[in-house]
Amino acid sequence: MTTIDPTITPRAAEHIKAPKEEHRINWVQTGLLVLGTLAVLVPIYFAITMSLKTGRQAASGTGLDWPSPFEFGNFGAAWELTHFPRAFAVSLTISALAVAGQLIVSSLAAYAIARNWHRRLFRWSYFYLLAAMFIPFPVVALPQVKLTSMVGLDNPLGVAVLHILFGISFNLLLYTAFLRSVPYELEESARIDGCTTWQTFWKIIFPLLAPMNATVGIFAFLMSWNDFMMPSLIIGDPSLQTIPVVQKIFQLKFSSDYNVAFASYLMAMAPTLIAYLFAQRWVMSGVTRGAIK
Repeated sequence: MTTIDPTITPRAAEHIKAPKEEHRINWVQTGLLVLGTLAVLVPIYFAITMSLKTGRQAASGTGLDWPSPFEFGNFGAAWELTHFPRAFAVSLTISALAVAGQLIVSSLAAYAIARNWHRRLFRWSYFYLLAAMFIPFPVVALPQVKLTSMVGLDNPLGVAVLHILFGISFNLLLYTAFLRSVPYELEESARIDGCTTWQTFWKIIFPLLAPMNATVGIFAFLMSWNDFMMPSLIIGDPSLQTIPVVQKIFQLKFSSDYNVAFASYLMAMAPTLIAYLFAQRWVMSGVTRGAIK
């Protein structure tokens, strides 16, 4: 039984530290985290080792054996056989247009809906656009192929436009949740100073959306860069295909060159890994803020 010293004041009692609890390791959660980590690292290790092997080494062994000697010529062969510079330029153009378009279109739409939520037209427009999240692209693939061909968008530009349109629903959900937490008094102060609605958005609101812009931007980049189905169906010129489609064609033609194929996979995967590593902090903070607010 503990006794309380009557000479200790209540303020001093607040600073008395409670006994530390014994830290226990949750082995179940630790084991699950280890399994999840291995599920990510093992395929990456497999891809790296296969890309550095010779053709004879790639055809024999388990695939997890460390290459000896290293064959860096696989990357040069993949560079030439897949016409990597041209496919890289096409993928980069589509991704850049998709990211810029989604940031501008989705943020403007979310701002209009969030600030006019009391109006029925804007409120129902939000639910209408949100319903598009439940419609996958394969369901509307054939109509989209016909429409883009009719209007002359069966090219990389048409793919970028479709990425912008199909990304509105998810982006609208994130932007609207974040904009509801932005005080309306900021916009009133800007209007008192003479700003128009357009100036208020670009000078006040859009800079405040920086965490959410990073989240939307990285998701838009990953979706457009790794997309295979949409470019393969929309783009009519084979010379203007993206990296995933070119790699699939290469895999069908040279199915036995596993080492060269994995070298091309690593070159295509490198931009997404670099982009995500640099933007990971903003992605997590943006998703958290959108979910809480």
